[in-house]
Amino acid sequence: MTSPANPVDSALITRRSVRAFLPTPVQRADIEAILDAASHAPSGTNTQPWKVYVLTGESLGRLSRDLLAAYDDPQRDELCQEEYAYYPRQWQSPFIDRRRKIGWDMYGLLGIGKGDKARMHEQHSRNFRFFDAPVGLLFTIDRSLERGSWLDYGMFLQAIMTAARGRGLDTCPQAAFMQFHRLIAGYLGLPENEQFLCGMSLGFADPSAPVNTLRTEREPVERFARFLD
Repeated sequence: MTSPANPVDSALITRRSVRAFLPTPVQRADIEAILDAASHAPSGTNTQPWKVYVLTGESLGRLSRDLLAAYDDPQRDELCQEEYAYYPRQWQSPFIDRRRKIGWDMYGLLGIGKGDKARMHEQHSRNFRFFDAPVGLLFTIDRSLERGSWLDYGMFLQAIMTAARGRGLDTCPQAAFMQFHRLIAGYLGLPENEQFLCGMSLGFADPSAPVNTLRTEREPVERFARFLD
């Protein structure tokens, strides 16, 4: 795919969820620049509802080890509980069709057959290693804020991913951490009024990883937009 001449369009179109990163460090100045650029995302009455915890080095390694241990715990299903529903309780078409397609496309690239639960478990566990990225971002929001602030937060997250692409970096936004929100809250020392929202891996994509060749399909504009004259 040829990148468009417009650099903003290029950053948006070339953004993808990378699931294998190189160990190459990301300079703190670059992380700060990305967050500074993203802080200009809009928010209702300029509430700026975002708060970010940036983990690198041993702080990232310790949390990753704790998450992996929790994920591999035989009692995980009893111990974990999502604080909010990210996905629908009842899946319907076309959403379930898209969900299934990306899953099987990814497993196909990795040579994971249908029903191979052990390898599926192993691949999913890579979320909790931040896909070997050198930077992990954890996002929280004040519990007093309502749904509008969550919409604002989505624009902030998109701005981070776009700003990262503008600097040749890649990301993977991750909802997988939500089941361990209590573990993460304890690790970060979050006060009661602060709610864990999601995580994100940040770094340089590993070009040799087959999983990074995954490209998801997008509906054409005429399928989701209606123009009224």
